[in-house]
Amino acid sequence: MVRLLIFLAALALAALGLTWFANNPGVVDLTWRAHEYEVSLMFALGAVLALAVALAIVWGVLRFVFRVPSLVSIGARARRREKGFQALSRGMIAVGAGDARAAAKHSADASRLIGHEPMTKLLKAQSAQLSGDTAGAVAAYTAMLEHHQTHGLGLRGLHLEARRAGNHGAALQYAMRANARAPAAWAGQAVLDDRTRRGDWAGALATVDSNAAARLIDKPTANRWRAVIKTAMAEAAMERDPKAALALAQEACRLAPTLVPAAAISGRLMAQAGDYRRASRILEAAYAQTPHPDLAAAYLRVRHGDSSADRVARARALVRIAPGDPESLLTLGRAALEAHDDAAARAAIAPLIASDSPDGRPTRRVCLLMADIEEADGHHGAVREWLGRAARAPHDKAWVADGVISDRWAPVSPSGTLDGFVWRTPDERIAAPAEAAAAARPVAPPAEAIAAPPPAPALKPEPIEPEPPAAPPTPNLVPAPRAGVIIDPASMAPDDPGPGQHEARRRGFRLYANE
Repeated sequence: MVRLLIFLAALALAALGLTWFANNPGVVDLTWRAHEYEVSLMFALGAVLALAVALAIVWGVLRFVFRVPSLVSIGARARRREKGFQALSRGMIAVGAGDARAAAKHSADASRLIGHEPMTKLLKAQSAQLSGDTAGAVAAYTAMLEHHQTHGLGLRGLHLEARRAGNHGAALQYAMRANARAPAAWAGQAVLDDRTRRGDWAGALATVDSNAAARLIDKPTANRWRAVIKTAMAEAAMERDPKAALALAQEACRLAPTLVPAAAISGRLMAQAGDYRRASRILEAAYAQTPHPDLAAAYLRVRHGDSSADRVARARALVRIAPGDPESLLTLGRAALEAHDDAAARAAIAPLIASDSPDGRPTRRVCLLMADIEEADGHHGAVREWLGRAARAPHDKAWVADGVISDRWAPVSPSGTLDGFVWRTPDERIAAPAEAAAAARPVAPPAEAIAAPPPAPALKPEPIEPEPPAAPPTPNLVPAPRAGVIIDPASMAPDDPGPGQHEARRRGFRLYANE
């Protein structure tokens, strides 16, 4: 818009100037070789302008002629650059498609045409990785360290190659160099993973703080990780320094109120210190957010020496905090059974056994608790029934990480991920399809293919001998149990076993269930 206004202003000034010259005519005298020429002022100005235009045209033509070699060189370089970028683009597409041969070919073309471009070095490294040339990939990433634009990229590539080779020390050094030069999310995470894998909780906490200060992780994630690390530190210091462990657990509860292990440790340590009221409040607040058996166990045993009736009262308080939750009902049922109130225990878990229960069918813990109740009532047949149902019952909630089911919480998962364990219901195994099971069964041959047995030979009469004494009767054989279910041999006896045998069989089943 500004340029348009300037052009219009210049055009107006030119028009005013021409109008002024037309209103004020003049004469220009020119003497050339004894000849005198007299022209008007407007004509003289037009001739000068035309001469200037002609001189500009002649100069432009001469300048173009002298620049032809350089223009040809520029055009060749442009075509070479265009071909190089085409090869680079095709090479990256080949890497993404997994075509190692095409990636190597286009990488060589790009290196020959535009070898100075940073993306060419990346294509060379990735094509070497795709073809399995580890030495070539390491050489390409090492060459990237010589240029400031590709220095971080080279360190990340060397870090990944070192991890693939199992050289965790070298991988950590590359990550630390990258994090010191320019903090990056991958470098900070790699350093944190190494600290947590080795149990260096102080170093892990410092790494989380530095990553949060560099804004590599958001604030909620940083607070959650700080709480997990402080909980691990508190768990390690519970025996040797209970006061420091309590301070760490309380700080973890403040950072992550839903972290169950932090609340359980804090409640237990406060109870040991004699502050029963604060311990109860912490456990109740945590249980209201996440009903968990560890919290329930700590809450029921806040005061050592409480009677079984006191624990039943505390279990009823948990039911009021989280009414209808299966964990509350299981806690109340177990406390009532320990108090020898079998009817109350049976009534507590009755909603978990009903056919219209939210879960559809009772879980393993419910079946095992019912087996204990039936054993306390002396119904040994019902005990075997509930143990059989427990073998087929769905899983209860547990700590799950990387496909591993654990009864105890851990700050790091088996793969080395911080805060990897999640309290949830494990996934059930998928049964084999009916078609596959039918195909696996042996097929009986047709009746026509079965040859008739040969006629039996004639037997010669032999003298009759007295019959031997009758053998003792063979015991009744029980069919083999279902696959995956371990049953104690005592449970296969025809007579009802005693309570001790039931207890041994139940312990064996629980060991199998935990495995």
